[in-house]
Amino acid sequence: MNFCNSSFIQKLVRSLFLVLVLAQSAWAVEPFTVSDIRVEGLQRVEPGTIFATLPFRVGDSYNDEKGTQSIRALFNLGLFKDIRIEVNGTAVLVVIEERPTIASVDFVGAKEFDATTLRKALRDIGLAEGRAFDKSLADKAEQELKRQYINRSLYGAEVVTTITPIDRNRVNLSFNVIEGDVSKIKSLRIIGNKYFSESELLDQLDLSTPNWLSWYTKTDRYSQSKLNADIETLRSYYLTRGFLEFNIDSTQVSISSNKQDIAITINITEGQKYVVSDIKLEGYYLGREDEFKSLITIKPGSQYNINDVTQTSKAFVEYFGNFGFAFARVDPITQIDRERNLVSIVLRADPSRRAYVRRINITGNSKTRDEIVRREFRQMESSWYDGEKIRLSRDRIDRLGYFKDVNIETQEVPGSADLIDINLSLVEKPTGALTLGAGFSSVEKIIFNFGITQDNFLGSGNYLGFNVNLSKFNQIFVLSATDPYFTVGGISRTYDLYHRESKPYNAELGNFRLATSGAGIRFGLPYSEKDRVFVGAGLEQTTIYKGNNIPSAYIDYCNSFGCKSNTLPLTLGWANDSRDSALAPTKGRYARLSGEMGVAGDIHYLKTSAQMQNYMPLSKKYTLAFNAEFGYGEGLKGQPFPVFKNFYSGGLGSVRGFTQGSMGPRDVTGLAIGGTKKILLNTEFQLPFPGAGNDRTLRLFGFYDVGNVFGADQPMLVKELRTSTGIGLNWVSPMGPLRIGFARPVTKHSGDRIEKFQLQIGSTF
Repeated sequence: MNFCNSSFIQKLVRSLFLVLVLAQSAWAVEPFTVSDIRVEGLQRVEPGTIFATLPFRVGDSYNDEKGTQSIRALFNLGLFKDIRIEVNGTAVLVVIEERPTIASVDFVGAKEFDATTLRKALRDIGLAEGRAFDKSLADKAEQELKRQYINRSLYGAEVVTTITPIDRNRVNLSFNVIEGDVSKIKSLRIIGNKYFSESELLDQLDLSTPNWLSWYTKTDRYSQSKLNADIETLRSYYLTRGFLEFNIDSTQVSISSNKQDIAITINITEGQKYVVSDIKLEGYYLGREDEFKSLITIKPGSQYNINDVTQTSKAFVEYFGNFGFAFARVDPITQIDRERNLVSIVLRADPSRRAYVRRINITGNSKTRDEIVRREFRQMESSWYDGEKIRLSRDRIDRLGYFKDVNIETQEVPGSADLIDINLSLVEKPTGALTLGAGFSSVEKIIFNFGITQDNFLGSGNYLGFNVNLSKFNQIFVLSATDPYFTVGGISRTYDLYHRESKPYNAELGNFRLATSGAGIRFGLPYSEKDRVFVGAGLEQTTIYKGNNIPSAYIDYCNSFGCKSNTLPLTLGWANDSRDSALAPTKGRYARLSGEMGVAGDIHYLKTSAQMQNYMPLSKKYTLAFNAEFGYGEGLKGQPFPVFKNFYSGGLGSVRGFTQGSMGPRDVTGLAIGGTKKILLNTEFQLPFPGAGNDRTLRLFGFYDVGNVFGADQPMLVKELRTSTGIGLNWVSPMGPLRIGFARPVTKHSGDRIEKFQLQIGSTF
């Protein structure tokens, strides 16, 4: 035991003092009736706090035991350094010496953390400005700060506390930090593996030894939480490949004497590889055994896979919930035949009892109105518990985007065996945003954007937004407002006001431009939980400003129909999105159909487009992605399709390797004017960036693109399609999505404009 420890000495002195005081009171005081109580020595603590804590009042009897209780109770407040009770006749005097108060907390030399983060960590252990100071708290604070630095692999960090007394019984605390260098994982070993190579197993882990990208990924920094997560990843890797008895025998973590190098060794026992022999059902399955069997993803004859077992058990529990059995349990039991390396799986079910939902309680929505949340619920109060509807309700509330955490729990109603309450706890997040930023494109050059948006305007669930995007070729101003529940049935209504000015990408030498201003209204009709149909109408005016270097097709259009055109477009669309992420998807599908028809005004036309994206995870790290787009436009009532409504192709987002918007028909001036028909096919093989581990926000991809645009009188021939292949990089960077492509055209024709390297960062149009 270290008797020099200040905390120990302080506690020892306090105990001795308390013993002496109690001993003194034991022989010095005879019981009497209290006529007066006085308190001396208070500076900041209110006298009422003392009087409320004392176990006696004026008129009560005072004795040794009450004196002992008084001192103990006052010390337990944690506000006082010294307490003394004196008796003068029938009056009791309580003499107090308050602990100093913390006036300020400062950090010197802290660079890894900002002061706000460190202050929060100390506040959690009871040390903060305005609170009573205790030297033991300072010691705890030092240990907490060191713990915070150890979590960042700064094992050599040193913390020295300076306590400076100031006036009015206050102290200033200053923590002087010498952070030192980051400790790196020098070696990472897995011992005991036979079926898989060590390198293959290490690839599954997020921790790694230093590589050239460690400055970004920080995977070479050790933390216990990361190691625990990696151990579970390793365990899952084996349990999904038949190794039912896999075990982590031990984990050793050692650090060098200079606290710079860390060595990690994981000892494992793989065990034998097992194959599933059969699956049996035991228990009560509501007389629906065949329906439950259809949910089984475990296949006899295949290797044991813990994911299949877990998924099947979860599916069973959820299916029980669909019939109101909120407390159902399904226990998978394995029966192992080690001689033949076979395992039989028994799924034992206990549906328990059926339940009604008494009440749905919502907490945490201090800004968002209750009705905005409740209208997303598919589970109703006073009806049977339905697990599927509850899961659907949670997903719908989460998709609102107003909350950073959505948690649903069921709670039994005391005294009622068949009633439960559903408790929905929400953590709101800021839904308004003021954005000001810039991006860069190899074609657009510098892109500036500004926006003010509010996704949950005044807690009503309505959207209101104003956005501006400016670049060399495009200027866009959009004001929009959406009411997602314009009707009780969930039909949304959106108003749009917009103004767009654009210039063809290959006309940079001139000042020719198009300007489109308009207003519109759109309605979104929920077709299913994942599908929505859109209908809308608007008023739109398009003006062609000739300038110079204008394509002859635009001059011909102006001569025939005028440079200013007004129209009333009607729109119809459908969308379905099941991707796991909009920025970095790895699985799921996105599909859309849209149509626009000019039915009145100066121009009459039909413009349709379709898109399908599909993401197929080949493994934890690799994804195969497909994208297909088709477009078609046609003039109506004997008019040609408006040239300013043409489709364009080429560049990032279409056929890479060709200059942005340069593909398809050209007029006599040699400038691309787009086309009335479009086809685009993209295939990507996505893989982790070397050294990035399992970070999916930074990905490499190889691609193969096919596509082109065609004029109204031009047949869509396979020989006219352009193709390209290459590699690229996607990164969800702090400045916005970054996309780089290096392409080599495979099929090209004379006159095609080639651009092998293409770059885009930030928002796009």
